Amino acid sequence: MILYHGSNVAIDAIDLAQSRPGKDFGRGFYLSTDRQQAIEMAESKVAFLGGEPTVTAFEFDETILTSGALKIKIFDAYTEEWAKFVYDNRENFTDTPIHDYDIIYGPIANDRVGAQIRNFKNGSIDLDELLRRIKFLNGITFQYFFGTQAAIQTLHKL
Repeated sequence: MILYHGSNVAIDAIDLAQSRPGKDFGRGFYLSTDRQQAIEMAESKVAFLGGEPTVTAFEFDETILTSGALKIKIFDAYTEEWAKFVYDNRENFTDTPIHDYDIIYGPIANDRVGAQIRNFKNGSIDLDELLRRIKFLNGITFQYFFGTQAAIQTLHKL
């Protein structure tokens, strides 16, 4: 399968040290099967950080997801478990991950998730309402997270 990464710079080699904390599934390298989604992410990064919108394609053997060779977490839909997981990762701004998954596949939270996490944190909404509010507004869209060197080794730049 082909996966795409949108950025404001060309990706010659994946460096997990460049990833930032506080993301949906934690610090890691994020990709999508949807090239348009990667383009939009690249444009968003350019708006905040400058640079040029750049999409890099990688080949990934999806049989790895069921091979047992790596620790994998799959969220097939927006669920309370997913919402809590995203919340916990979005609140973690340390270098220490809150999980030990190599690869995670699951829905993307919408861009206003930070405000909703604050609402949940201060008790003004419950977990069910958090889940309802952070679903991606344009329908369900999925992402792949690669969080370890072992996971990164499964990606081959095209």
